Amino acid sequence: MNLSEVLRLAFAALGVNRLRSILTMLGITIGVFSVIGVMTAVSAMRSSIESGLSILGANNFQFGKYPVNFNLGGGNRYKYANRRDITLGQSQRYAALMEGAASSVCLKCFINGAQIVYGGHQTNPNILYAGTDGNFLVANQYTIDYGRNLSDEDVALARPVAVIGTDVGEKLFPQESPLGKTIKINTHNYLVIGVLVEKGTSFGQSQDSIALVPITRFLEDNGSAHRSLSIATEAPSHELYNATLDKAIAAMRLARELRPEQENDFDVYSNDSLISAFGKVADIVGSGALVISAIALLTAGVGIMNIMLVSVTERTKEIGIRKSIGAKKRSILAQFLFESVTLSLVGGFAGIVLGVVVGDFVAARMKADAVFPLGWATAGVLVCTAIGVGFGLYPAWKAASLDPIAALRQE
Repeated sequence: MNLSEVLRLAFAALGVNRLRSILTMLGITIGVFSVIGVMTAVSAMRSSIESGLSILGANNFQFGKYPVNFNLGGGNRYKYANRRDITLGQSQRYAALMEGAASSVCLKCFINGAQIVYGGHQTNPNILYAGTDGNFLVANQYTIDYGRNLSDEDVALARPVAVIGTDVGEKLFPQESPLGKTIKINTHNYLVIGVLVEKGTSFGQSQDSIALVPITRFLEDNGSAHRSLSIATEAPSHELYNATLDKAIAAMRLARELRPEQENDFDVYSNDSLISAFGKVADIVGSGALVISAIALLTAGVGIMNIMLVSVTERTKEIGIRKSIGAKKRSILAQFLFESVTLSLVGGFAGIVLGVVVGDFVAARMKADAVFPLGWATAGVLVCTAIGVGFGLYPAWKAASLDPIAALRQE
């Protein structure tokens, strides 16, 4: 028999017991879906992070009390929690030490979940309320739409002024300009001096629900106790990045008054370290998905072998007839192998389609671009083929090895 005839007979045999075939393929579908779905979502998130990460600007690094993976459960949490806070005085001394070596130094401290009120309008309690300085825009890739930025005088005099994001402006001032208006952020009054250009969302969170006030006023209004500042530093160029970082670490140690034998009681991170931190989490999630998928596929493979053995038993007389009229052993072997591989591949393709759809749906809800994980899909097809061959080989060999006379006597 030629290949087309073998395939026709294989599909015809599977069509005779459709329900049994569908239930057998379902195990493969679940196994492939579990890994493709997770890896599609993770790949979409990873691609979004690597192409659009904007937490820090180019050639920037940041000092903080905690490591970048602290909120992801990394490291010794008690060790970091017991560190001294980075104070305004230490931050200002660091900035002074870095004059001439860094393009800009930005001091910042945040309160998440603030609410802003103006007249009869109010925002949701999801505003990022930031105490900072004029370098925040450079360090975090924002620009002024209209009005002005925070100035050095605003910080030095602790003026009660604010620069707001577009979400805040649209919510509080639907019919008028926000410039020159007094808003209330968590019971504290600020004069609006500027509005930021719309920046969009990142990982499902709006970057325009933000209000910037001078760091000195922020600490006066909200207290400096138990608040640790972050310090973003921009190197003059990519070529000077490492040299600037080395000098910055030394300056930070001086500002923190650390002795030579003491280890750093602060952490430094950059875009690369943020990507790396997410990559570690993604690898853990992917490993978990692979384990679950492997268990499901192994179970499905056993199911395929079982169904094929049943099929051989049910079709013993058919095999005897075919052999008696000249069918070769390799033709019988090929037919049953194709049936096994077809069961596995159809289930695998269904799992890939479902996995990509669900994975991209999850990614879309997180505001990440949709992707098609070609590598994982290809691996899924190869694994399903291997399962079909591996678990179908014994039933196919058993069918091909039947004695035609004994098979014809089978009732």
